[in-house]
Amino acid sequence: MKNNTIQTKSTLINDLKKIGITSKMTLIVHSSLSSMGQVSGGALSVIQALQEVLTKEGTLVMPTHSSHLSDPKEWYNPKIKKHMWNKIRKEMPGYDKNTTPTYQMGIIPEVFRTLPDVKRSNHPVYSFSAWGKEKNNILEKHSLNNGLGECSPLARIYDLDGYILLLGTNYDSNTSMHLSEHRIGVFPKIKRKSPMIINEKKEWVTYHEIEYDEASFIKIGELYENKNSIQSGIIGQAQAKLISQKSIIDFTNQNLLSYG
Repeated sequence: MKNNTIQTKSTLINDLKKIGITSKMTLIVHSSLSSMGQVSGGALSVIQALQEVLTKEGTLVMPTHSSHLSDPKEWYNPKIKKHMWNKIRKEMPGYDKNTTPTYQMGIIPEVFRTLPDVKRSNHPVYSFSAWGKEKNNILEKHSLNNGLGECSPLARIYDLDGYILLLGTNYDSNTSMHLSEHRIGVFPKIKRKSPMIINEKKEWVTYHEIEYDEASFIKIGELYENKNSIQSGIIGQAQAKLISQKSIIDFTNQNLLSYG
């Protein structure tokens, strides 16, 4: 039950340390500010608390996706009439990693992507932003094809033995588990189109993806917790879980087809 206690950067730092976050850690965060109760300073206080705990020897990563930059031909909620497709394609802004806002990702990653010393990867839909020691290593070689696959920031976090923080969110927000969908190699392959700014001009680019489906992620996460110990606790007023990214991805590889 939520109460009237106001969270500050200092109280958040204590909570982050208590759950097991340490300096020099590589950490990808999936967050819900509204679940944390009243936070003095809002999203910026949460980000600064994370940065102070990790220090510049650590790395903070957040998904900064922009899934609205897609072909109107594929829209279904609402479905767009065919005669409008070309007009929408012509007038839709192209992806620019410096200016394109996130879409339905929450206020914390939206603020994070705009901050000094934060970089963002150059993918029109599945970008990530990062701050800290390993940010260039994680972001620089993000491929256009298979944006959550082996040439994505997710795979680089895996290589670095990184951690996932679910901060007021559940496993259906755990983007890392999509890497498993690539690794098991059975999901349908599809083509997507998105607008991007390339050499200061907008171009519609075509790229290859798989059909992502997080419907089974909560079940797999629950099974994972039954068989593995994780660090959990309260940050602010939000339920939080700290999980080894490599461990949950390997577990998902083994169980996805049984639950998908």
